Amino acid sequence: MGAYPKAVKIVEVGPRDGLQNEKATIPAATKIEFVNRLSASGLRTIEVTSFVSPKWIPQLADAAEVFTGIDKREGISYPVLVPNEKGMQRALEVGAKEVSIFTAASESFNRKNINCSIAESMDRFEPVMAAAHEHGIKVRGYVSTVIGCPYEGDIEPQAVADVAARLDRMGCYEISLGDTIGVGTPLKAQRMLEAVAAKVPMERLAVHFHDTYGQALANIHACLQLGVTVVDASVSGLGGCPYAKGATGNVATEDVLYLLTGLGIETGVDMDRLLAAGAYISETLGRDPASRLGRIPADSRRTP
Repeated sequence: MGAYPKAVKIVEVGPRDGLQNEKATIPAATKIEFVNRLSASGLRTIEVTSFVSPKWIPQLADAAEVFTGIDKREGISYPVLVPNEKGMQRALEVGAKEVSIFTAASESFNRKNINCSIAESMDRFEPVMAAAHEHGIKVRGYVSTVIGCPYEGDIEPQAVADVAARLDRMGCYEISLGDTIGVGTPLKAQRMLEAVAAKVPMERLAVHFHDTYGQALANIHACLQLGVTVVDASVSGLGGCPYAKGATGNVATEDVLYLLTGLGIETGVDMDRLLAAGAYISETLGRDPASRLGRIPADSRRTP
């Protein structure tokens, strides 16, 4: 095992991946305030929203209003998810400087999620990549179900590597590897990451773990030992997967920060401000924070 990286970039996905599954409509003003609070915490990448059809995800119908309403701070990236060329055009209209595209390592999941095969999803990305190149837009790629699928079971690491390699060849500057249903364990996570890193340089890879079986932090720790330097997380553990019964939210950003700080890894993120952002959105949603740190009283909380 190698040494831990000196610094890690945390990609905050709470405003998009975290909120998209909420059934009750969240006002745009609340989402804007949420992103602004996250911006004040020191995070350098915050995925704001998704330009998907409101028919499929009504919660994100206000994508343009939210993106144009946030206070954009210098030095912070505010990517948005786009499913196709139409979504890309909407992102360009509001001045997005970075977008994300998504597919899966499982054919069945892809068809359930976006109603097309993996190959067809790649075809959809061609005009997105062309527009990105024309307008100088950075593109991040997501690969879902990198360890397990609710329909196909275990996913072979080589299948993940093949999909990631294709996104890399298309021009994605970074590729996030998502354990969408949270079934991964440290050894499986490492085997998957090693297979992908054989085809895509480690410095262009990120990990994205859900915490369904309570293994997310252990999986992240295992991947850090292999040299990964980008970790996706969602403040207060927001999120889930509508296509995977029982799948819980993303790993909580606060808990990831506690782990990284305890390992002596620099992130640039202020824990108090991050916790405040998590408390704000949790109170708005009418529930307690799902993060471990968020449930510890402030006067009892210790530093790692």
